Amino acid sequence: MHLALHPVPASPASPAHEAPAAGRYDPIAAATDLAARLRATAVERDRAGGHAASERASIGAAGLLALSVPREFGGQGADWKTIADVVRIVARADGALAHLLGFHHLQVATVRLLGSARQQRRLLTDTAERRLFWGNAVNPLDKRLVATPTAGGYILAGAKGFASGATGSDRVCAWDPLASAALVAVLPTNHPGIAVQADWDAFGQRQTDSGTVTFANVHLAEDDVLQPAGRVPTPRATLRSQVAQLVMTNVYLGLAEGAFEAARGYLRTDARPWFASSLDVAGATDDPYVQHRFGQFRLLVRPAQALADAAAAELDDAFARGAHLTVRERGEVALAVAEAKVLAHKAAIEIGSQMFELTGARSTAARHGFDRFWRNARVQTLHDPVDYTLRDIGRHALDGTLPEPTAYS
Repeated sequence: MHLALHPVPASPASPAHEAPAAGRYDPIAAATDLAARLRATAVERDRAGGHAASERASIGAAGLLALSVPREFGGQGADWKTIADVVRIVARADGALAHLLGFHHLQVATVRLLGSARQQRRLLTDTAERRLFWGNAVNPLDKRLVATPTAGGYILAGAKGFASGATGSDRVCAWDPLASAALVAVLPTNHPGIAVQADWDAFGQRQTDSGTVTFANVHLAEDDVLQPAGRVPTPRATLRSQVAQLVMTNVYLGLAEGAFEAARGYLRTDARPWFASSLDVAGATDDPYVQHRFGQFRLLVRPAQALADAAAAELDDAFARGAHLTVRERGEVALAVAEAKVLAHKAAIEIGSQMFELTGARSTAARHGFDRFWRNARVQTLHDPVDYTLRDIGRHALDGTLPEPTAYS
């Protein structure tokens, strides 16, 4: 079962950071301003880890939580290209907070793709009006959470691990043993019997508010079930995994861009030319070897940016098709997202590691915190094996087979 923990309202915004009124709101400008504030504390927070309560409130105050909520329900009605750009901008400063923001919009998309008209109106209107921040307990590989049918719904018992954003949020996923299939449902995180254990202790992405969510005989009403177990999903419904993969792609890409900018800034202001340089260079950026390697960095980032933008545009087209979306069209979106994801993955890992070969030993000082780009990328890119994504791309290149819908493709 996939259970969405629906959100807890963000803390009231301070007047200085209150989102502009609809019609004057620029999400890119809001994300850029937010990223600047997150960047100022990113190194310290990365060291400390823990719950990102204040930062989540800042995301809500910036007006970024209602981006994917359609206008008819009081949201901004932004397209996926804009949402992807916002996630990427935030990831340049803080990969963990970008993950939280992106997965919030993934849960909103889940309601849009799977919920009935009545469920959408209730849940999405509430999201926009109360500035709700969605988390999840939707790990499809963890089947410890069992949904047992009962009068008027289900009884949930068990646990879900790797629950991104669960600390301070609201939404879940459980396995129905009778139908041997997933059901997707929504519950408040503070529902009686639900407990969130903040046991995430990875060496990167330390403030994704992830953990294990346990359920002790929690009643799930039928009205909170978005997708009953055993219902065959439509091509449109399976776009959920493409939203997830596009979010991942832009977190990776933002981390690559953040590492690129950090390295460039350090080279311009702090790095020294290597003594053996054959030229009388004024600074590190005049060294032809540094220029050569930075050109390689650029050629890692630019193709990834182009394919990520193209994939977001294809996802927008697929959403616009609605119920008319075909299996083939859905597969073409999956292929576009897969290609973008692989390039973004490579850019994040390689730039995050190789930047130190250009910036030198002094750049490894803890006060700079440059290692967080690689650590965050390394942890995030293990979400699902890139080799299986490459297999899907290679299979299509060989015989035209499009990726089949799964929770990861």
